[in-house]
Amino acid sequence: MTRQRDDARSWLARGEELAASGESQRAVDAFRRALTLDPELGPASFGLATELLVLGRAAEALPVLEDAVARAPLDAPLIGRLGDALQLAGRREEAIAAYRRAVELDPSAGHAWYGLGCAELAAGAHAAAAEALRRAAALRPAAEAHFNFAVALFNLGDIERAIAEFDVVLGLDNETLRREALAAIARLVPGSPGADNAEVVRRRRAWAASVRPRSPLPRRRIAPIAGRKLRVGYVSAFFRGRNWMKPVWALINNHDRSRFEIHIFSDSEASAEECAGYRDRAEDYWHMVGGAANEDLARYIAAREIDILVDLNGYSAQERLSLFMHRPAPIQAAWFGMYAPTGLDCFDLLIVDEAAFPREEDAFFAEEIVRLPGSYFTFEVGYAVPDVAPPPSTRGAPFTFGSLGSHYKLTPSVIEAWAGILRAAPEARLLVKNRFLDNPANRAFLHDRFAALGVRRERILLEGPEDHFAFLEAYSRIDVALDTFPYNGGTTTVEALWQGVPVLTFNGDRWAARTSRSVLVGACMESWVEPDLASYVARAIALANDPETPSRLATLRAGMRDWLRAAPICDTAGYCRSVEAVYREAAARRETEERPASRPV
Repeated sequence: MTRQRDDARSWLARGEELAASGESQRAVDAFRRALTLDPELGPASFGLATELLVLGRAAEALPVLEDAVARAPLDAPLIGRLGDALQLAGRREEAIAAYRRAVELDPSAGHAWYGLGCAELAAGAHAAAAEALRRAAALRPAAEAHFNFAVALFNLGDIERAIAEFDVVLGLDNETLRREALAAIARLVPGSPGADNAEVVRRRRAWAASVRPRSPLPRRRIAPIAGRKLRVGYVSAFFRGRNWMKPVWALINNHDRSRFEIHIFSDSEASAEECAGYRDRAEDYWHMVGGAANEDLARYIAAREIDILVDLNGYSAQERLSLFMHRPAPIQAAWFGMYAPTGLDCFDLLIVDEAAFPREEDAFFAEEIVRLPGSYFTFEVGYAVPDVAPPPSTRGAPFTFGSLGSHYKLTPSVIEAWAGILRAAPEARLLVKNRFLDNPANRAFLHDRFAALGVRRERILLEGPEDHFAFLEAYSRIDVALDTFPYNGGTTTVEALWQGVPVLTFNGDRWAARTSRSVLVGACMESWVEPDLASYVARAIALANDPETPSRLATLRAGMRDWLRAAPICDTAGYCRSVEAVYREAAARRETEERPASRPV
């Protein structure tokens, strides 16, 4: 028996050597021999299961680990590895239970904390994920733990801490995650309260340098424009998103097809028929380009001789920005998806408005800034939405503030301001509804944040997502919407107004913090834009405490849609004519610049 055990340990040692050298299949064979000789040899079970997981064979690893854990129910590493196998097999809840058991047995088990954090993150339990990944990063400071911790912090609205964790990743030896961290910082830095325009430019340039093509296409000359249509291409990954695309379809629907040939480059699988809000035009060209490499797509667009290529994504589909670095069109413009300095040198034009973008910020942009009248969020609603309902405070409900925006916009400063409003308006309550709040642990996390600031749980109504029509119906239970900062609502602000709910905001310190100002100025509702945060908080308190507010809101809501239709924010045809004038002027100027100088006879 002693000889057999010795042989088993020899095979165990051999398996560990093979595993260390990357020979996983041979290591599997060695570990199996060890277990044949000694079925209770826990390290062999652990090694066998680990290499099976490396080979992508979780189904084979599971019975090995289940048997080993049954023999050694207090072995934290084995239980943690069981969690790995369960997670890879798609049995997430069981994996979470296994990881939790492993860290109960051994609180220093960094791998199990990391596995638990990843499983919670995949389940959308960002608050639980953040705590587990914080512990993992402290115990085994690998790039993966810091990266995923940053992702969890971002989803919790803690943008500055998220950036700090991504910065840690930049200093670690993992080139793949370094590139992803650069991209993540560039994407989310405009929403960081501590980042100014100079910091946004620095971060975005750092990312751009990492993805800039080595050999962009030669910049193409624009064909003579006299007597022909200008070919305009729009690039987006979100054409199917009817809530986001209202301003986009408002522009595209109104284009004069006798003067412009419209090309739509869709990164989604959405056809024209599937895009709510698009008024199908037989003469438009749809190009389904999802999955195309940027270099290949650039050549494809250049072959279509597009004159003006317009990005609608901004950093929301960041991987497509390097398409514009390849320079597939003579004139390239950014509109709609940008809300901060681009940090790029591949756009010729940036189309904005005065309310969102004061002239003193021009120095942070490489593009020519074009400010058009009204709001760059000019919109039309081309699909069914709920009717406007009277304010809830006129129907027996407490005065209710609300926010239906993305949860990552709920920064600590936002929560602190809202808690201050509720403390000073003791009869009011707050409804928050978003995808993040579908998870019970996330709801508990947000309740705890407010409780720590002196606001009782029953005054905070938390709800998860619904289909879009039902989601919009939630506005019938909100008296006044509170804007987020420094990352305002855009689509959220438009939808609140269309449902009759005024949005309270203030004039922020950056473009992202003035998006709602742009919408409200365009809606001729400047009175809902306060000069600063203190005034925003004071105004909200006054609204909630004034007994006349409900009746005033009822009057406002009853006429809101007619008011909007008559305001610049819904003058979609007028806005389109302004954009078209920009396109034609830019094309004419480019043609003149490229025309060879005449030589004397």
